[in-house]
Amino acid sequence: MPEKRYLVTPGPTPVPPEVLAATALPMIHHRAADFRETLGRVLERLQAVYRTGNDILLFTSAGTAAMESAVANLCSPGDRVLVVSHGHFGERWASIAQGYGLDVDHLRYEWGEIPSPDEVGARLEEIGGAKVVYLTHSDTSTGGVADVQATAARIAGSGALVAVDAISSLAAVPLETDEWGLDVVLTSSHKALMCPAGLAFAAISPAALAATESASCPRYYMDWQRAVVAQAGGETPFSTAISLVRGLDVALEMILEEGLATVHERHLRLGRAARAGVKAMGLELFSPDDDRSAVVTASHMPGDVDGQAIVASMLEESGVTVIGGQGQLRGKIVRFGHIGYVDVNDIAAALAALERALVQAGADVERGTAVPAALEAHAEPVAA
Repeated sequence: MPEKRYLVTPGPTPVPPEVLAATALPMIHHRAADFRETLGRVLERLQAVYRTGNDILLFTSAGTAAMESAVANLCSPGDRVLVVSHGHFGERWASIAQGYGLDVDHLRYEWGEIPSPDEVGARLEEIGGAKVVYLTHSDTSTGGVADVQATAARIAGSGALVAVDAISSLAAVPLETDEWGLDVVLTSSHKALMCPAGLAFAAISPAALAATESASCPRYYMDWQRAVVAQAGGETPFSTAISLVRGLDVALEMILEEGLATVHERHLRLGRAARAGVKAMGLELFSPDDDRSAVVTASHMPGDVDGQAIVASMLEESGVTVIGGQGQLRGKIVRFGHIGYVDVNDIAAALAALERALVQAGADVERGTAVPAALEAHAEPVAA
């Protein structure tokens, strides 16, 4: 019998059969009327998920390219920017900005620590302001989800644009682009949007679009002005991933039919289940033990157990794909992703596989407790 596989990572995530079916439809042309109709519908649905009336720009690229576009389109070499990092992907903001010759002030938190909005505001004042403040909403390297709403409110009126990496958080946890005053919000297709990898998106405010007029960093493929003009005419500026856009159309319809509030509650309950299972096993959480941690659950490995070996064992022995630590956390933690097309049965399978791998590695863990604890936590009502 073919081995069953479980994908329980923060990206790529499992893709619903309906979405896969749409990506397998016969090919059409990206300048044809039927694709124009699909593209227009996708952009409208993205606005609903983003909770914005601003332009949403669609690119055939990875999410990192969208991050790069938020540097290249907003800044000129030498511009001062403030990067706030609390994990691997916040560090990526800093690397991109440095690569474009910006004057980067880096407010670096310990990986897993949640940034303080007041500290961010104080730092911005201390350095005399900045062209852009770059934030990470959910950093999947740690499982930490920052309070972007409070941070944006704290720095409102400073004159700085606010750009947010919401690559793993959009459609997983609440995010209000317009209400929170966010100028740029980025995401990609293979996270909570339940699609294959290959598409990235940028929601841009009028102020952000205006900043492109004076920004002199080089750009071509990811030029926002070029994308705005093309999309206003019902097209993308260059050949696009037609099949992925058609799949995304179906995925967005599924998300909006379920309702964003229900989608967010579903992710919250999955986060609770994962954390409860990890703790019942006797493991220590690395990610915060609160309901904001609805994207990734990260667990310390006991003793001298190698997290990378555990990840490999879970795949080989149980067909379950999770992910280990990045950078300084490599080998020290194991991370479950629970966003997108994931349910509590996937979490139960991952917990059982983790227990099996740890027992085989000789770790002293509580046996037979993780899955019941997860199911019980998942069944608990969510307070209104």
